[in-house]
Amino acid sequence: MIKTTVYLPEALELRLDAEAAATGISKAELIRRAIALLLDSSPRAQKSSGALPVFDSGRPRTAAGMDDAVYEHIKERNARR
Repeated sequence: MIKTTVYLPEALELRLDAEAAATGISKAELIRRAIALLLDSSPRAQKSSGALPVFDSGRPRTAAGMDDAVYEHIKERNARR
């Protein structure tokens, strides 16, 4: 794991302390779960499922041609970010 420092408003810190005490789950774990929940529900997370794109040109491609097509797709997707 990587250590990260997060500054919280006092009211949020008090709520986090209370939730940790009530559930027996560490504050760090509660924060990790909250971040994962936020990112998993993000429209960006739903859009990029991690699946590789499907290319159908109607004719077979060489391995090098497929590599080039995948590289171009990734390059275009990253340019949109």
